[in-house]
Amino acid sequence: MAYIITEPCIGTKDKSCVDVCPVDCIHGGDEDKQLFIDPEVCIDCGACVSACPVEAIYADSDVPEKWKSYTEVNAEYFKTN
Repeated sequence: MAYIITEPCIGTKDKSCVDVCPVDCIHGGDEDKQLFIDPEVCIDCGACVSACPVEAIYADSDVPEKWKSYTEVNAEYFKTN
């Protein structure tokens, strides 16, 4: 299972999730609209979920229907970066 960062992160990029991640798998540059979780590095600990102040992080199987497209957005980020 991977975790996905969805729409509520856009414009927020709080980075509380980055601080709690034990494997440093959450990335996003200043030019990016949101943060992204590297599915190849993530150990599925879930620490980021409760750390997110805008409730933007979901397990891939729990992403709300309205934000399902962010699963692909997240995967594409790591294919190009």
